[in-house]
Amino acid sequence: MRLTVFGPGFPLRGGIATTTTALVQALEGRGHQVQFLAPSRQYPRWLYPGGDERDPEACPQIAGSQALFAPFEPWTWPRVRRQALEYNADAWIIPYWTWAWAPFWRFLLLGSRPPAIAVVHNLHDHGAGAFRRWAALGVLNRCQGFLTHASFLKTALMESFSGAPVAAYPLPPVTSSRPIPEKLAVRRRMDIGPEERLALFLGLIRPYKGVDVLLEAFARLSESSPWRLVVAGEPWGGLGRTLSAQVETLHLNDRVELKFGWIPETEVDGLLSAADILVLPYRSGTQSAVAPMALSRGLPVLSTDVGGLGEVIEDGVAGLLVEPDSPQALADALVDLEGEGLARLAAGALASSDRWTWAGYAEALEGVVGRLETRNWKLETGATRRAATKRHEKAQKGKKTDSD
Repeated sequence: MRLTVFGPGFPLRGGIATTTTALVQALEGRGHQVQFLAPSRQYPRWLYPGGDERDPEACPQIAGSQALFAPFEPWTWPRVRRQALEYNADAWIIPYWTWAWAPFWRFLLLGSRPPAIAVVHNLHDHGAGAFRRWAALGVLNRCQGFLTHASFLKTALMESFSGAPVAAYPLPPVTSSRPIPEKLAVRRRMDIGPEERLALFLGLIRPYKGVDVLLEAFARLSESSPWRLVVAGEPWGGLGRTLSAQVETLHLNDRVELKFGWIPETEVDGLLSAADILVLPYRSGTQSAVAPMALSRGLPVLSTDVGGLGEVIEDGVAGLLVEPDSPQALADALVDLEGEGLARLAAGALASSDRWTWAGYAEALEGVVGRLETRNWKLETGATRRAATKRHEKAQKGKKTDSD
C-alpha cells in the first residue's frame, strides 16, 4: 500500500515522536511505500512549558521525511495538504493525542481525500473540559477508522463512531541500537549500594500521573527500608515546585532524588539499567510508552490498575498492579518486593516483553485499512459516514420488520 503518515519525528522528542517513527519503520519493513510528513515543532511555547522540544537521539531520522508544517501556523497547512494529495496514498495515518492539534487536523481532513485512520493515544486530553472534548470529536468525526492501545478505548470508539473499523493493539517497546549500560557501573556512579533497591519514575510529570501519591507512599516506609526513589522527567507548569516542597515536608531528602528536566535518551538508558523497578502511580491514564520499554529490559513495573496498563503488565508475573490514588497500596507493594520477588518479576518482565511487536502493530493497522476497501471512501467524510450508518441501521430494521 501507499500510505501517508503525519506526525512528529526526528529531531523532535517525546513519546508521540518515537512511536510514530517506529510505526513508519514497521510499515516500511512490511513492504509499504510510506510518505512521512512531520512538523518543525509540536507545540507553541505558551502551551508547552518544557522548553526545547528537540533531541536528535530521541528517534532516528526517516529517509525522505519532510518537516513541512507547524500545527499552530495556519499558513503552513495548505502546503502539507497539497503534498499529501499529490502522493495519492491509499490512506492517511494521523496520531491523535491532544486537542492542541485539532485545528490543523480539521483543516487537513476537509474535502476529497484518501480515508484517514486515527491512531488514538488518548480519546480526550487528561483533565479535558467540554471545549477540548468538542475539539477531539471534531477531528475524530472526520476519520474513517481507528487504531488504539487499550480495550476500553476500543469500546469507547466503537460506541462513539458506529460503523467505523476499530482495532486495539498495545504499544510495543521502542528500542534502539545504543549499547545498554552495565547495571553495577551505573549504580556506583549514582552511589546506590548493593543492598539498596531503586524505584524509578520516568517521563513527563503531570498531575494525573500521581507522583505526589508515590512520595506519600515513600513517607510510609520504615526507616530501615532499602528503597530509594528517583523521579526523572519534566514537570508540567509549577508542579516541580510543589513536589520539591512535598519532599521537604515529608523529610524524604535522604531517599528521594528529583531529576527535573528533559532526560536525554542516553541518560534514560542508564536509569533503566540502574533501577530495580519502574513505578507508574497514575491516578488515571490510557497506556504508557515507558512500561513496554522497561519490560523489554527485564525491569518489572509497579503500576496502578488504570486504563490499559493491566493489558501490558501481567499482575504477579511482570509486575504488580495496585489500586490508584492509594499511598498505602504502593507502600505495601514495595515492602512485598523487598525480598526475592523482584528476581522472579524481572524474569517474567523479560519473557512477556515480546508479546507486542511493531510488526504486529503495523499488521493491526493494515487490518483497519483493509476493512475500508469495500467502500469508496475517497469522497466520504465523518458526517457522510454517520449518515450512511443511519441509513444502514434503518434498512436493517426494515428487513427485520419484513421477516416478522
